[in-house]
Amino acid sequence: MARFKKKKGTGAQKINTSALPDIIFMLLFFFMVTTVMREVTLIVKVRPPDAIAVQKLEKKSLVSYIYVGTPTRPAMFGTESRIQLNDSFAKIDDIQDFIVSEREARDEADRKFLTTSIKADQDTRMGVVTDIKQELRKIGAFKINYSASKVSKHRSR
Repeated sequence: MARFKKKKGTGAQKINTSALPDIIFMLLFFFMVTTVMREVTLIVKVRPPDAIAVQKLEKKSLVSYIYVGTPTRPAMFGTESRIQLNDSFAKIDDIQDFIVSEREARDEADRKFLTTSIKADQDTRMGVVTDIKQELRKIGAFKINYSASKVSKHRSR
């Protein structure tokens, strides 16, 4: 008669973890490359006006943004519309210096393709926007874009 032997150590198989650090670093590198960091912290409220026809910008890296709206903290900064360039409030006179610095930060070949986008709140008075346009004309920034949100078909005025 044959004897049957009992198998010893029939526990769970061990998982090979030698490739785990490689996978973790590959995921870390992937997320570092694909993540876009926020460029500007808004200190003004911007609710873009509605538009029927909206066109997306081709190269957002060649766009300089000017934000116009009421401050997010009205108790500290008031309730009048303010201009924001990068992360601080600015005056109309600061726009030319801002555009010059934006041009100098780009390659010389890309400078002719720079676009200035005005992101104005829908309640902002047009006089402020006109003043901004006049300053942009003085510096030769003629490519101006007005940011707006597209009106959905279901929403009617």
